[in-house]
Amino acid sequence: MPARKPPTPKPLKSSAETRRILDALATQHPNADTELHFKNAYELLVATILSAQCTDERVNQVTPALFKRYPDARALAKASTGELEPQIQSTGFFRAKSKSLVGMATDVVEQHHGEVPHTMEELVELPGVGRKTANVVLGHALGVPGLPVDRHVLRVSNRLGIASSDDPEVVEQQLGKALPPERWTVASDTLILHGRRICKPKPLCGECAARPYCHYFRTVVSKFSKPAARNAAKAPKQKR
Repeated sequence: MPARKPPTPKPLKSSAETRRILDALATQHPNADTELHFKNAYELLVATILSAQCTDERVNQVTPALFKRYPDARALAKASTGELEPQIQSTGFFRAKSKSLVGMATDVVEQHHGEVPHTMEELVELPGVGRKTANVVLGHALGVPGLPVDRHVLRVSNRLGIASSDDPEVVEQQLGKALPPERWTVASDTLILHGRRICKPKPLCGECAARPYCHYFRTVVSKFSKPAARNAAKAPKQKR
């Protein structure tokens, strides 16, 4: 018999609490959206592939010239990896990315008549496209609910207690169950921005709008900050 999958862990927060937390974060990051620049689904798909292990700012510096030279999948499919690599070198992992881009464009032309497909199942079959990239394109360019889970979403959602897993797909499922589909994409954008600006690996808890609800702050940060505060209170005051 095949081994049974372990049960999916449950987040520490209820659906109502998850929505309340995201409402609080939305006040801190109003109008959250992807920071990648694009005009259509093709451009966003290319930009998202390039964004792996690279900042959005750097990608946005590279893509204008790239899109001018390769305005659609048909043009990109005709490129060789050798000519593509120097153009995207500054984004890192440029050899692997160039293969993914040419492979993706070739499949889009040959299997989808040059148009970026509109389903998760079809998108993840493209070279270089995983669930995160597919969700970005679905939610931001194709009008289909998508909940991208990157390292920021993983870190922030687990700290807050609205997710409980290191597996991006499990976290996607947990957040997706807690939120209506129309909130998925904005929720991801909000968590990403919060992870970049506030809930960094070394978090700025004093600036966090969700601190009153945060599991990590209550169980970790405050636990270690209280002894320091007590020691400071006990320290003798210096004479002036």
